[in-house]
Amino acid sequence: MQLRRQPLPAPRPGDPYPAAPLLALLLLLALQGAAAAPAGSGDPEDSGWRQDAELPRGLLSQAARAALHFFNFRASSPSALRVLAEVKEGRAWINQKKEYKVDLAFTTELYNPEEGKERLGKCSARVFFRNEKPRPAINITCTRLIEKKTRQEEDYRLYKYMKQLQNLLDVVSIPDSHGHIDPSLRPIWDLAFLGSSYVMWEKTTQFLHYYMAQLSVKQWKTNEDAIDFDYTVLLHEFSTQEMIPCHIHLVWYPGKPLKVKYHCQELQTPEEASGTEEGSAVAPTELSNF
Repeated sequence: MQLRRQPLPAPRPGDPYPAAPLLALLLLLALQGAAAAPAGSGDPEDSGWRQDAELPRGLLSQAARAALHFFNFRASSPSALRVLAEVKEGRAWINQKKEYKVDLAFTTELYNPEEGKERLGKCSARVFFRNEKPRPAINITCTRLIEKKTRQEEDYRLYKYMKQLQNLLDVVSIPDSHGHIDPSLRPIWDLAFLGSSYVMWEKTTQFLHYYMAQLSVKQWKTNEDAIDFDYTVLLHEFSTQEMIPCHIHLVWYPGKPLKVKYHCQELQTPEEASGTEEGSAVAPTELSNF
């Protein structure tokens, strides 16, 4: 006796389609894959990235310092300079070119806090190191350490003080031979640090970072109301331990973008580095909440 194949019953109104469970399963798998991928991995330029389980030593601190150099430069406020307090968390991705993309969260503190007033801020950043090339691309967001009105008032107070300074060319170097910075010269050091932040960000790589070690005043004038400052700094390069002399020229007025030009003499090679930048002109980066 030959069995007859029975036709499948037609679905009644309100019945689920047979393919619905399969579609739901595929959607769930797609969502799980997206959650496991790094932010922005849907873009074509992000293909080929993989999370690095063993981070190179010091990479997170390196990324945080680079982000803060950029933040200080763009904020253009000598009264609200920030330095790294502590890296809280972070992760990194690497591609075939050995380039690193770092996401991290860290705390900051004022570079020159008032005595007895310790303030901590929080920042999150994404830093992109192009292998051993300088000038990492940065996107950073920070909470305020100082209210905007207070910062503006303090910047203008510093500006008026700086406008009255005379005979700065008599100052050979800051700090002095004993490592001391006279309180009357502290605003000059802070303004120099602000301009040097741009240079230190531009020169930073995933292996090299910098600190401002010494300042020599070359020229100080106040043409067209802005502070016009010509100076030379010694940047301490880590991890080579070299001292890199850089000649920097900056123009600053409270509330306006900082303008910086510089020229550095590299000690290890005959090559020299130079650059120019205005605080509002850096394209691959972002600053907010300041």
